[in-house]
Amino acid sequence: MIIEQKLRDIQTRAREIEEQMNSGHVSGGELTRLSKEYSRLSEILPLIAKYFQTTQGIADAMAMQDDPELKSLAVEQLSELNKVLPEIEKQLQIALLPRDDADDNSVIMEIRAGVGGEESALFAGDLYNQYKSYALRHGWQVEVIEENATSLRGYKEIVFKINGAGAYGRMKFESGIHRVQRVPETEAGGRIHTSAASVAVMPEAQEIDVVIDDKDIRIDIFRASGAGGQHVNKTDSAIRITHFPSGIVVTCQNERSQLQNKISAMSVLRSKLYEKQRLEQMNASNASRKTMVGSGDRSEKIRTYNFPEQRVTDHRIKLTLYKLDDILAGGMGLDEMIDALIAADQLEQLANMA
Repeated sequence: MIIEQKLRDIQTRAREIEEQMNSGHVSGGELTRLSKEYSRLSEILPLIAKYFQTTQGIADAMAMQDDPELKSLAVEQLSELNKVLPEIEKQLQIALLPRDDADDNSVIMEIRAGVGGEESALFAGDLYNQYKSYALRHGWQVEVIEENATSLRGYKEIVFKINGAGAYGRMKFESGIHRVQRVPETEAGGRIHTSAASVAVMPEAQEIDVVIDDKDIRIDIFRASGAGGQHVNKTDSAIRITHFPSGIVVTCQNERSQLQNKISAMSVLRSKLYEKQRLEQMNASNASRKTMVGSGDRSEKIRTYNFPEQRVTDHRIKLTLYKLDDILAGGMGLDEMIDALIAADQLEQLANMA
């Protein structure tokens, strides 16, 4: 069977990579590439072994039926194994789906307050705290790159990085417009207001992913302002990078030195350009259809947080959870939401392959 040959090819490829990595003849970028491929295959190998064990068990049980003394046992085993096989095949189908190469990357996220004034800025702050708590719970590190805070603990804009293997694979479905319905702290009349904030999620790009020509950028240095420590307003450490071909402008003033700010700003610029390339490729390959989830459209309303009803609704998959406090705290409720989005995306891919 074709599927069985493909599974055996995966097992062979895993053995080849293991031999190459153990040979001591590969290093640097090639070793990183092989390690990443091997890690991906290692996730599938146990399922492949289980598949072959089950199909062999079915074949053995069918052969046992010819023996009168073993027939009843064989029938019982066949019944059990035939129940298990479809689930294993489904798991294999999902595991073999084309995987986004960036899923294992760290992420750079941008949250911007939208309509709603100060209440929107406060909600942007809530979203940042949600993702920060979620990241820390998963053992990832959070690093603020740029922030524009308000006097009431909100953010007009905040850009931050989440460092951790697999961060992009879980966070990528958060891109879009998040809407909140609640009585604002600034509202004396107790009326429910609706405001919004936009979230953008980009895989952190490496220098090998995006090459930036020096002649394509202008770097401006200026004095930092706002919160940031004793160096603020005393040294010209803030950096603004303008990328002429794309028109993208990135600023960073949160680090203590000009060099650190430049490194952070270049990382953001590289990730923005990487995301732009990826979206262009995705739009070209998906020209005939629009994906239900994972489109990365920042203008799409994806989720509503309703405080009076303590509910969070994801509009893409029509999932409502009455776990608002837990979700905003970055708890298991957010994992439940993200798991549902990943499952929906996998089912959609399977349907499109049919």
